[in-house]
Amino acid sequence: MAFGSSRDVDAGVILLLGGRSEIGLEVARRLAPGRVVILAARRSDDLEKQRRELLTAEASAVQTVEFDADDLGGHQALLEKVVAEHGRIGVAVLAFGILGDQARAEQDPAHAVAIVHTDYVAQVNMLTLLANLLREQGDGQLVAFSSIAGIRVRRANYVYGSAKAGLDGFVNGLQDALHGSGIHLLLVRSGFVIGRMTAGMEPAPMSSTPDQVADGVIAGLYKRSRIVTVPKRLKLVFIAMRLVPQSLWRRAPR
Repeated sequence: MAFGSSRDVDAGVILLLGGRSEIGLEVARRLAPGRVVILAARRSDDLEKQRRELLTAEASAVQTVEFDADDLGGHQALLEKVVAEHGRIGVAVLAFGILGDQARAEQDPAHAVAIVHTDYVAQVNMLTLLANLLREQGDGQLVAFSSIAGIRVRRANYVYGSAKAGLDGFVNGLQDALHGSGIHLLLVRSGFVIGRMTAGMEPAPMSSTPDQVADGVIAGLYKRSRIVTVPKRLKLVFIAMRLVPQSLWRRAPR
């Protein structure tokens, strides 16, 4: 897919944090030609299928590295390893996260905290470290994923939604902090995405696929957009969501 723009994505390796993410892999596949791609995930020795797919997409090389998002203390060492072995980071995609089990989270505070830790705390830690690293480089691009679930939190999935709401707010603030620095931070707001994470769930209206989300991400990277919404018509839905009375909103489905 071609994106008409006078600017390319920033030079350097493509770092996919969440090396099994369907959306992340689709983004990496589109950026792969002629680039080194780093897949960071747990059980990184079991990413051969993903490596082959990206090599087929004409990546110049695909390397894997062990990454546990919940191990905050290991984030800095991971970034240092990537830069030491592969050079500057061009695009870092934060595609890790969990949906969790809302019903369980309402009864088990440890599970509720685990969802928020992965989907918010770990993201904040990694984004802060990456922002500092890219400031030192003087350029680079970051991609973070929000969700319709975070635009107005629903009773049906309020634990996951609250994490996404927090992340959405954090990224907006970090974007302002990075203004004028040469660093581009893209926030992706998507609706229901049909894939592994939502397997077994009834697709919501205006659902999208990992392919469609990845197309939006790539367009946003080339245009240096602040926010991309997938699908675009969800922007009107986001406005309408804020106008629904709370008495009705608490009965909204997931």
